[in-house]
This record gives sequence, structure tokens and C-alpha cells, in this order.
Amino acid sequence: MSTPITRRTALRSIAGAATLAAVSRSQATAQSASGATTAAGIRQSVCKWCFKDIPLEKFCEAAKDIGLESVELLNPEDFPTLKKYGLSCAMVSNPTAKTPQGVNVGGIPKGWNRLEHHDTLVEVYGKRIAAVADAGFENVICFSGNREKMDDEKGLENCAIGLKRIMAIAEKQRVNVVMELLNSKLNHKDYMCDRTPWGVALAKRIGSERFKLLYDIYHMQIMEGDVIQTIKDNAAYIGHYHTAGNPGRHEFEPQDQQELNYPPIMRAIKATGFKGFVGQEFLPKRDALTSLRAAVKLCAV
Repeated sequence: MSTPITRRTALRSIAGAATLAAVSRSQATAQSASGATTAAGIRQSVCKWCFKDIPLEKFCEAAKDIGLESVELLNPEDFPTLKKYGLSCAMVSNPTAKTPQGVNVGGIPKGWNRLEHHDTLVEVYGKRIAAVADAGFENVICFSGNREKMDDEKGLENCAIGLKRIMAIAEKQRVNVVMELLNSKLNHKDYMCDRTPWGVALAKRIGSERFKLLYDIYHMQIMEGDVIQTIKDNAAYIGHYHTAGNPGRHEFEPQDQQELNYPPIMRAIKATGFKGFVGQEFLPKRDALTSLRAAVKLCAV
């Protein structure tokens, strides 16, 4: 037999529902005000080098307040500061070292596309992968290097030879080695890994789930365009994303002055089932933290 509903029980039910609704609205308002993402949304990070005038400790405090989970492109000596604020490093910076011939390798111009760099790179990346794993982080960045008149096919072959040497270490330590796609038209003239198909071909040759691409939306808008379709087609090979407005590489507001419309791009990334991070990597023109907060909010889909 069902229990009769009295006026008193009905009012209690209505009051309870109203309280729950008010709590939900309050939480949503607070989250919107802080710019924080939700568990179901895009996980966001920020590249510290774009905000070089703000000391790391102060920047971590601000990033946490904004709702970010990570500050990235940092080195192992920075990890204790991150952990103090409960932050991760979604993409750890690349190690560099000098070869026996005195060539500084590991950065953007001198990377994995030359056989003579491999011994030095294997050594320093082995150490960096171990440091990333010890910290409980997942990704370390790497670069192809510039062409310097080298054929792209030869560079592809050389990169695969070298990177395969560290994949067993990366797989054992559960760390991803992630090569960034950069534009060679404007910012990084002559860089080899400057198009998604080249990066995907490299990933296929290496054949390890621990090798991924960093799809920089700004850089690939300059080189290729067709950003959303490219993301959909190549999601299996992408381990990380970076943002910036184009033209200018600044914050992506006002939207009516930008080629890139970030909310639908973020929705496309989310629709692929991506579980990694999107790193904000723009050069602010106004108050830096105001710009960062606005960018995080715009990308929180």
C-alpha cells in the first residue's frame, strides 16, 4: 500500500529539491568565476615561459586559483614548487647537452634527425624519463631538429632510428616522449616536424604507444589549417595540445579578430575521447593573469 502524501511531506520534498538546486547553482557560479574546468571538461595546463615575468611560486599560486591542473615546460628542479601547490607538469621540458664535438643538442634546431646526435640524446633522455617517472608525471617533449638541407624522408628515418633506442625505457617507466609540431614559415624556420602527416608517419615507424605528437593549434593553423578535421583524423597519435591566437600568437580575444575559434576546437578534441592536457601557450598583450583566466574559461567546454 502506498503512503499518502501529506501537505507537510510535500513541502519538505520541495524544500529539499530547492536546496539541492541552490547548492548546484552556487557551485556552478563559483566554478565559472574562477575559470576552473569540470571533471568532464578539458584538462588545462599553462606554459610558464609565456609568463616569464611572474616568479614561479607566485605563478603556481595564481594557476591554482584559476583552476588549472598543471604548469608545464619546466625542469625537474621546479617539481617541488609545483607539488607544493598540488600541480603537475603536464609536459616536462626537453633536456639538452653538448655532444663530444661540442654541439648543443636536444633543443628545437638540433634534435633527433641527425645520427651523430643520438648517443648524447639517448643518454640525457634516459635520465629525463627517469626523473619524469619519479615525479609521477607522464610526458616529456622532444624535437626533430632543423632540416639544414636534409631530405624529409632521411630525417624521418633518422628520427625513428634514434627514438626507438629510448622507447623501451619510456615504456617501462610509463612516460610518453612527445614530439612537437611547429611551423617553419614564421617562428621556427627550417624545422622538420612541421606538418601533421610527417609526424604521424614517424609515430607509425616507431610503433610505440609511448611516442606521441604535440599538436600545436597555432603552429598548425599557419602550416595546414583545417584544424578540427586534422584533430579528428589523427587523434590516435596526439598526446598533447597547445593553444595561441592567430595571427600574432597572443590571447585569442576578441574572437572576431582571430582565425581560430577555440570553443569548437576544444569540443572537437573532447569528442575524440582525449584524456590528456591542453596547454595554454600564448603571449599575453594585456594583464597576463587576466588574459590567462579568460583563455581558460573560453576553453572550458
